[in-house]
Amino acid sequence: MQNRTASVSAPIGVLLANVGTPDAPTPAALRRYLAEFLSDPRIVDYPAWLWKPFLHGILLRFRPRRSARLYARVWTEAGSPLLTGMTAIRERLQERLDATAGRAFRVEIGMRYGSPGIWKALKSFADAGVYRLLVLPLFPQYSGTTTGSVYDAVFAALHSLQPLTEVRMLRSYHAHSAYLGALTNAIRCHWQHARPDRLVISFHGIPQRYARAGDPYPAQCRETAERLAIALGLEPSQWVMGFQSRFGPEKWLEPATDNTLTDLGRSGVGAVDVVCPGFAVDCLETLDEIGHEGRLRFTENGGKILRYLPALNANDDHIALLQTLVEEQAKEWH
Repeated sequence: MQNRTASVSAPIGVLLANVGTPDAPTPAALRRYLAEFLSDPRIVDYPAWLWKPFLHGILLRFRPRRSARLYARVWTEAGSPLLTGMTAIRERLQERLDATAGRAFRVEIGMRYGSPGIWKALKSFADAGVYRLLVLPLFPQYSGTTTGSVYDAVFAALHSLQPLTEVRMLRSYHAHSAYLGALTNAIRCHWQHARPDRLVISFHGIPQRYARAGDPYPAQCRETAERLAIALGLEPSQWVMGFQSRFGPEKWLEPATDNTLTDLGRSGVGAVDVVCPGFAVDCLETLDEIGHEGRLRFTENGGKILRYLPALNANDDHIALLQTLVEEQAKEWH
């Protein structure tokens, strides 16, 4: 084990974790990515003897081709929007910490699925002599399917990596004043020139069964939405909350965002803005599911205008929030 006296000058490692992304918008890349993602028991907790034959014998034969077409709609010349967004955040946060933190930090990206993976990031820390690690999952609301799964991967990797000996993990920041302030400022900026008839606050869904088993995610989503609406000065009739990205035959959290957009269009609401506070970085689920498919669903049912309001990404308030979270978590490490 590394001598701490000799490591006083070692930086504190900051792992920015997210779900992940395929390497390319192709069926082969999606097959690899989905195989890893859907093999995580945090995501699908059916017995392996039941789930694995269906996953490899049926789902992975057909789903990757459809998913590849969806990813192709959001892919850029720079690559995956999630990865490019995470890279920008890492670079800006590193610069800000270097300039203002008063102590040394080393920031790395670790994707739960795909690359760059969590093990690779932790290996980079270990090679640099880092022994204090702060894990910062970019999921404001805690769920076992996201933050919990990141915890699993981190602890699995730590078995084989030294000198990482002190680890702190941020559980959630769904009600943090800097997070809510960043969201509020971003939305108000979009509303300087036009305000919608209704604001839809959409979060990624999880199966209802997970929530009944004790996952705090839906309660934290509701708290974020309610606090955000209050900060924006909205009346209850001016906003609605929903859950998106349903998958599989189980019942998921409700109301479903897609059904909500249908109902709003049919009820005569002309313009809606959709914000997704659970996504720190834009990705397929925001850019395409909301920005493309959600817009079609709303307008095809009578609505006129749907604007997707981008995630915080690498904007100034988001970087300031992340610096605040890092310094709060690391304040006892002198």
